Amino acid sequence: MNWDWQMFCEDTLDRTVREGCFGKDGDITYLDWMLSAWGWTVSVSLLALVLALVVGVVIGTLRTLENRPWTVRFGNAWVEFFRNIPLLVQIFIWYHVVPSIFPAMKSVSGFVLVVLALGFFTSARIAEQVRSGIQALPRGQRYAGMAMGFTTWQTYRYVLLPNAFRIIIPPLTSETMNIFKNSSVAFAVSVTELTMFAMQAQEETGRGIEVYLAVTGLYIVSAFTINRIMAFIEKRVRVPGLVAPGAAGGH
Repeated sequence: MNWDWQMFCEDTLDRTVREGCFGKDGDITYLDWMLSAWGWTVSVSLLALVLALVVGVVIGTLRTLENRPWTVRFGNAWVEFFRNIPLLVQIFIWYHVVPSIFPAMKSVSGFVLVVLALGFFTSARIAEQVRSGIQALPRGQRYAGMAMGFTTWQTYRYVLLPNAFRIIIPPLTSETMNIFKNSSVAFAVSVTELTMFAMQAQEETGRGIEVYLAVTGLYIVSAFTINRIMAFIEKRVRVPGLVAPGAAGGH
């Protein structure tokens, strides 16, 4: 098997090898292109993650307000809608259908539409985890907030949500890693992220093995970095004995 890693040092236009593997004076090598694509992947993933966390926490909280049935129904509908439609279909809906219904959306870039699609898709999964985390807490914590004279908002803000997040950090870690992997579907609407780079570079150079191995390595680095960051956060915020073995659903 003849591997040629020097292809990353080639100029994307005339295929000449550039010293140092980085382009100069406006020239772009395949290494430049790949790192730029990695930047787009990270940008899409992080922005979608922020959106998913904000929306997911709100929807997950609404689903635990038992004395407000309409908010619970809205939260349930949100989760079922975005969780049960494939991500790629949702991206096409945002890219083709939504701008047709709302003409103002035609001026929105594909990058933003992908962030919205990926963020809302992931928010449904995070909402389910937030709901589970809140309901896993002993009811005494809710009563303690009420005894302190807290409003419902204050009880969630200062008592329930901080403790629920300590419980759901492991599944949140998985969702954060998944959002980086799911960002690969952005190529479908011409966002120049890693997967699109791999497809185009492989077609231009004929070096599919080298290209896909390099791209796979960058996905692994991204996911492993997120894993270590979340593990550090989990260790710092852990409260010993908060959730007893076999009693995660205790009330």
